[in-house]
Amino acid sequence: MDVRDKRVVVLGGTSGIGLAVAEAAAGEGARVAIASSRRASVDTALARLPAGAEGHMLDLRDEAAVRDLFTAIGPFDHLVFTAGESLRLGSLADMSLPSARGFFELRYWGALTAVKYAAPLIRPGGSIVFTSGIAGARPPQPGWALGASICGAMEGLTRALAVELAPIRVNIVVPGFVKTPLWNDIPDALREDMYATAGEKLLVRRIGEPDDLAAAYLFLMKQPFATGQSFVIDGGGMLV
Repeated sequence: MDVRDKRVVVLGGTSGIGLAVAEAAAGEGARVAIASSRRASVDTALARLPAGAEGHMLDLRDEAAVRDLFTAIGPFDHLVFTAGESLRLGSLADMSLPSARGFFELRYWGALTAVKYAAPLIRPGGSIVFTSGIAGARPPQPGWALGASICGAMEGLTRALAVELAPIRVNIVVPGFVKTPLWNDIPDALREDMYATAGEKLLVRRIGEPDDLAAAYLFLMKQPFATGQSFVIDGGGMLV
């Protein structure tokens, strides 16, 4: 299978891994639609994508808006969900429970809402690819209760939906440490030092780039016999 002339919808497709997926799919001849909550981000991403790419503003917390978006998009082939805000790390003792619940609104409930309205529109042979992280299996340090929880929840959702939505294929990419805007809240100098230190510990001696991960999403779109799978792409992070 390939993605040439297929229609690929990337939610969270305006930066980081999502934009890399959109660029990779478009580079292989797919017709791409991206969505994000910020108009400026959509416009910036569209400037990097080929002519004909679609850009939509979407608040994934708004069920009616999600429903209306997929009604407007109509039939398509592959859904990719990479949407997410900056990581929320911190100790259990200092955790704000309302804020913690809010963390799931986009990353879990947003994904579930999107699939509810997208699945009936996915053409035969199509797929859904979610996003997790290796923290679900191996939290790197104290303070990752929320991050690890959402990763585990998304992997469980993937397996359940692979059963419920069959023959639509449902898989999830599980990245290790990747250089994306999720880390932008950290001051520049500290962030670059963090990248270098983390990279030296990995078996490949560097952290991931969005393009490294985009190849995994494209593989899962094109692999017709894979469903319900968690595809770990982590530079050896689970082994060190």
